[in-house]
Formats: sequence, structure tokens, C-alpha cells
Amino acid sequence: MIRIALIVRVIPTSTLTWYAPFLESSLTGMSLDPWSDWLYQGGAASAFPYGYVMWLVLLPASMLCKAMSVPLSYGYSVTLLVADVVMLVFLRKYLSSRDRLLLITYWLSPIVIAATYALGFNDLIPMVFLVAAFYCLRKMRLLWCGFLCTAAISAKLSMVIAIPFFLIYLLHNQNLKQFLQFYLKGLVLGSGLLLLPFVLVSSGGLYMLLNNPEIGKIYQLALDLGGGSKLCLVPLAYCLMFYATWRVKRLNFELFSATLGMAFLLVVILTPVSPGWFIWAMPLLVSYQLQSDRFAFVLVGLFTMVYLSCSLLLSPQVIATMDILRHWIPFVPQSVEKNTLSILQTMLVALGIILAFRVWRETVIRNDFFRLSRRPFVLGIAGDSGAGKDTFSDAMRDLFGRHSVATISGDDYHLWDRQKPMWQVMTHLNPMANDLDAFTHDLVSLTDGKGIQSRHYDHSTGKMSRPFGIRSNDFIIASGLHALYSPIMRQCYSLKVYLDIDEDLRRFLKIRRDVQHRGHSLEKVLASFKRREADSAKFIWPQASHADLIFSVQPIHPSVLEDGGHHPLRLKLLARSRHGYNAVLLTRILIGVCGLHVDMAEEADGTEVALTIEGEPTADDIQMAVKMICPSLSEFLDFYPKWEGGVLGLMQLITLSHVNQALKKRFI
Repeated sequence: MIRIALIVRVIPTSTLTWYAPFLESSLTGMSLDPWSDWLYQGGAASAFPYGYVMWLVLLPASMLCKAMSVPLSYGYSVTLLVADVVMLVFLRKYLSSRDRLLLITYWLSPIVIAATYALGFNDLIPMVFLVAAFYCLRKMRLLWCGFLCTAAISAKLSMVIAIPFFLIYLLHNQNLKQFLQFYLKGLVLGSGLLLLPFVLVSSGGLYMLLNNPEIGKIYQLALDLGGGSKLCLVPLAYCLMFYATWRVKRLNFELFSATLGMAFLLVVILTPVSPGWFIWAMPLLVSYQLQSDRFAFVLVGLFTMVYLSCSLLLSPQVIATMDILRHWIPFVPQSVEKNTLSILQTMLVALGIILAFRVWRETVIRNDFFRLSRRPFVLGIAGDSGAGKDTFSDAMRDLFGRHSVATISGDDYHLWDRQKPMWQVMTHLNPMANDLDAFTHDLVSLTDGKGIQSRHYDHSTGKMSRPFGIRSNDFIIASGLHALYSPIMRQCYSLKVYLDIDEDLRRFLKIRRDVQHRGHSLEKVLASFKRREADSAKFIWPQASHADLIFSVQPIHPSVLEDGGHHPLRLKLLARSRHGYNAVLLTRILIGVCGLHVDMAEEADGTEVALTIEGEPTADDIQMAVKMICPSLSEFLDFYPKWEGGVLGLMQLITLSHVNQALKKRFI
């Protein structure tokens, strides 16, 4: 009712002098270039500096009003009302289902009501297309996302400042980078249909666009450097925000929308006397209020009050009234009005900077993705030979996506090829037989975000490959016999895992692996067991004391190992955690959802929790359990994660619960 009352009772000066006359002119002589026709008739160049999309959106209601002999200003305002409703719908789709708060923060926002219906600015229309692009981006409809971005630019050229942030989001999220081509296709398609015809057909439109006085406002706030050069603060603030976003190595949707919103907010508050532009910041202000505390409502409320005061003093009606007052009341100097406006503008900029700072602190810095960009998540996996380190490492890499994981293996740091005589007196389990200094150096470099040069040990030939590059990534997995041996290496890990497989089972699996897959003779494998026992007890097994999580895989029926594997091998998993996690919830889900048998034991001092799990969960069971235990972790997983069933799937599930806990600890 407030909106309808303003539409009926108020005809903004901008609508009366610019938009309605231009639309009237374009309907009088319908052509594909109404801008040139308008200029030919002597119209002002600032009347309609927009592209085809803005014109086409405003045209239907204008045609209806003309057919009904109703002033076109009503059609213009009704179109803005429709855009307002569409904006509310899209905000509800991608921000929150808390309808009451959304109505308060957006639908009843004085900024939207004043800028759109009292002052007549049409910035809602390009923002509707941009928010629709947000929604398509979240729903992975990237072709439509790119097309809607060009539609927003066609509606208002200033929306081009959003495109670099879309590209950063898709480039810096490894899961989405593979789909960048669809967004680019949407941009090309939209440019061909909406932007290129405007450039080719309408010379008048280009003239009005390039001579728009609104564009020149971004250069007004500047510092004089002398010699005729100035430092423009609005482009500077935008470039700094762009760089800060670029430095975040991996963005999720929350980070993307927050950083883009902050860029809009900084441009808006630093641009003098542009009340309509404040609508660009509304998605950020609404999202911030929905996610933050009561102080956010107070801060945005003060920001809104100062905005209304500035807009009121800048309105033509108030300026005319002040002129009358100065005529009748000589002691009201003009400087009072200017000083009041300057103070209000200063307060508006101050409150806007405070809002941007709070959004950065509460939404960006506290975001798990931001923390991940500061320091990768490093998973260390140690265990004896044949314990399943490579299998487990591959299973975890398949969850996060190979494009998001850098892996290094301790086998690649053996000092000699298999044919060297040193192996006659030393085993691979001896730290002296491995270049642990290089292993440590490379792990530290990857943790520090630097690339390394490594080699690969080929178990089939027993030789090292040529050096190749490995770049750091969001997740780093370091596995090997001595992955937890060095104190420096242990300091690098976000989570340390030790695989303590049942000895008889380990021998059984190692024989099967080395004989069938690596081409060793059975006699050689059996002899290696005897030679390695002392080194295992001395160098490998003690590493379990440094682990956060210990997995012990055991056969349910050990007698099956003696019959040569002719009967199905059924396994159980013993998982011991030394730093605690939500074992009660995990137990309840494993029993109630996956139908497994689980025994939970806890040390008296609470320092260790042990779960013994029997059963054969499917990959779908594991996926469902992860969604229930740590739903927020899905953002870190691959777009199509590969879930395992059985014991390996249980290890994926329990490890992810610990990864989730380790990420949350970064808040502390």
C-alpha cells in the first residue's frame, strides 16, 4: 500500500523530465534506435543512458498506458513495482527462508522505497537481473547466469563491475572451474543478442551512454597529486576490493556474494550524490542483517536514516523550499545547508565503511573457505607397509576431487632404486633409507602455498621417474611409512591418521598386492616380512602415539585368512580418536540409518573414544551419514564425490567428521 500510494501521489522529477518523455518519444515513432530519434528532437542526452534491456523492460507497461490514455509515468512506476516483487522473490530463493525478517530488511527498507518510488530511480531493474544471475550461479545454471549478467549490463552499464567477481568465483573454486566455459558461453550469447546490436545500431544510444554525467561521478572524489594528476578514490577502492577477493584462493557462494556486495557498497558510498545506486548494496545489507546479530539491524538502520536525510536535502522540492526560505528569512545562510549535507555525507561514508568492515570480519574472515585459502588443510597418513595407505589416500582424494588435492608419498623419497645393493643391508622402513629432509621440505613448501619438484617411485620397475612439478592446493595429503616420524612434519598436519591394520590381515593383503600387482615372488615377499619386523617395531609402530585418529582393520573371522581367500573376507573397523568428536551422533546414525553394529568405549578421563563397527554399509549409506553429521562440509567436497562402501567408506565418514571438527577449530 505504501508503494501504491507513492505511485499514485508522487511523480518524481526524474520520471517527469527524463524517463516518461523518452518512452513517449520512442512510442510515437517506433524504431530500433529511439535514442537517436530522441536526440534529433532536441532531447537531453542524460534522459535515458541505458541499453536495450532497460528499454524493453519499460516498454510493455508504457504501451499499455498509452493505449489507455494514462500518463506514462504510471507505467514506468508499475514496472519498477513488478521488478521490486521479482527482487523479493529471488532474495527469498537464495538468501533465507526467514520470511518475516526478509520482509522487514528488504520489503520495508526505506532505501528501496525512497530511491525507487519517491525519487524515481530505476536501479532495481539491473539489480533484478544480477540477483537472478546469483540464483542461477548457485543452482549451477551457468549458461543462464552469464546471459543474465549481460542483461544486467545492458540495463545499466555500471553492472559490468560485477563480472570480474563472477570470474574469480568460478576460477578459484576448483570444483566449479570445469564449468567456467558455460558461463563464458552465456556471456558471449548475451553480448551477441543484447550488447552488440546496441553498439552497431544506435550511435545516439552510445553517445548518451558515454556522456552520462553519472559515470563522471566516480572521478569526483579524488586527491590532488599535483601536476594536474589526481588519485581517484572510487576506482582505487574497487581495485583493492578486487585484489582482496583475488587473494582468497578458494571462494564459496557466501564469500562471493559478500565480496561483491562489499565492492558495490564501497563504490556507492564513495560516489557523491547518487541516491539510486544505494539499491546496489541492498542484497549485501539484507544478507548481513539476516546472518548477524541485532547490532547489524541498528547499524543498517542508522545508515538508512542518514541516507534518507541526504536524499531529502538533495531532492529538487527541498532545494526549492530552501531557496524560498532564504528569500523570506535572510538570516538562514546557504552555508548552513551545505555544511549539513557535508556532515551527513561524512556520516554516511563512515557508517558504510563500518558496515563493510563488519561484513569482512564476520562473513569473510570467519568463513571456512577463507581460512582454507590462508592455509591448506593437510592430512597426514602413516602406517606399516601394506596397511592400505595408498588406498585410503586415494579414497580421500576422490572425495575432495583430484583438482583440489595435492598428494605426496613417502615411497617417492626412497634414496635408492630397488636394484641398489644398499637394500641388502637396510629396509625401506629405516628412516636412513629415505630422504626425510626432502620429504619434510616439500611438505612445508606445499603447506606454505609453494610448488615443489618431486619424483615418483614406480613399484613395477623399482626406479624413480623424472622430476615433475606439484603445485600446492586446497587439500594436501601426505602418506608414507614415516609420514608422522618427524616433529616438523607433524606440526604441518591439520589431521594425523595412523593405519594400524591387523598383522595377519596385513600380511595376507600385502602378499596379494605384491605378488599379483607388483610382480614380486612369494618367497621374496615372505622373506621381507622377517627382515622388516625389527624396523617396524622400532620406527613405524611408535608413530601411532602421535596420531589424532587410528584406524585398525580386523577380520571378523580370522580363520578365513588361512584358507587362501576362498571365502568372503568380512572385516570390522576399530576407530580410536584421541581428541574427541561427535561419537554419540555418529554411533546413533551408524546404527539407526546404516543398520550397523557399533560398540563405543571411552576412557575415564575422556582422552580417547573407541568405536568398533561391524557391518557392510553401502556408498549411499555413507553419503547420507555425512550429510547428517557434517552437512556444511559438502561445500568442500568434489562436485561428484566418489563414495566407498564397507570399511573404506566408514573410514571416509569418520575422517570427514574429524576434518569438519578440525576446520571448526580454526574459529578458536
